Amino acid sequence: MNAQIPHSAQASAQANAALVEGVLQGQRRALAKSITLVESSREDHRQQAQALLTALLPHAGGSLRLGISGVPGVGKSTFIEALGLYLIEQHQKRVAVLAVDPSSSVSGGSILGDKTRMELLSQQTAAFIRPSPSAGSLGGVAEKTRETMLLCEAAGFDVLIIETVGVGQSETAVASMTDMFCLLQLPNAGDDLQGIKKGIMELADMVVVNKADTDKVATARACAQIKTALHMLRPASPNWTVPVLKLSALKKDGIDQFWQNVQSFYDTMHARGELQERRHRQARSWMWELVDSGLRQRFRAHPRVQALLTRSEHDVTAGLLPPALAARQLLDALDSPPTG
Repeated sequence: MNAQIPHSAQASAQANAALVEGVLQGQRRALAKSITLVESSREDHRQQAQALLTALLPHAGGSLRLGISGVPGVGKSTFIEALGLYLIEQHQKRVAVLAVDPSSSVSGGSILGDKTRMELLSQQTAAFIRPSPSAGSLGGVAEKTRETMLLCEAAGFDVLIIETVGVGQSETAVASMTDMFCLLQLPNAGDDLQGIKKGIMELADMVVVNKADTDKVATARACAQIKTALHMLRPASPNWTVPVLKLSALKKDGIDQFWQNVQSFYDTMHARGELQERRHRQARSWMWELVDSGLRQRFRAHPRVQALLTRSEHDVTAGLLPPALAARQLLDALDSPPTG
């Protein structure tokens, strides 16, 4: 039977088997290569990545998934490094950080500077930091972040921290893939509550005012006003009251209290069965997102759609065809019988 299998297919199967074994053994090189494979847009790599994920899926799901969001300059990287070092040194945890950097809309390039911003954490053998370009993905996270999370879980990391881009209102996607969503704010946030997006506040399981050492009066005022704002919003869970904490990541002050709240949240949600239900809901949502993405790709690749697309775009741009009618004609092309 093996003699009938193409050499390329055999090579891919052997490579996958080696990656699966390496990831399960916690080998950093195997994990990095697996993530690169998952992030690839090549069709053969996509097929290989799906086989890899299928093999590793039974070994995933055991990590605590923590999402961190906040405006640029709030100190997300400093906070995550302080938290990661605390978990490694005080609780002997293995920590994986998936940090998404913004991609240029012009060149498509990305700075990918989180390893330099988390220099101390990156030197820890119990830590794994993977910066990924957002590549235009909405929601503040890279398109393949979910698959990367599964790989890190299979590699045995206890805590996954997803740091989002920090570009504003599109930040909420991280809440749909993590167990706990934490929003970082600056001490002067209380002076500008109108700037705090309602949607992201409703999704937060914890709000943290970082850089509390810079202005204690402003920090206290911000905490009080954020608590008031939270009371007017619908909580993300009826079983959890969103805490508002103040800390200084730079001085590592308040990190222990933050982790105590994370553990309390995890224990509460797990005991109520809400944590498992949240993950089930996220998995269903993920499936439908992939279906929508796949349909869009197949639609654009359809030969009859491609034949009409350039002309339709020209007519819409020139004002000769309403966008709604153009969309209908393109969709109808999927159902029309092939010519010739």
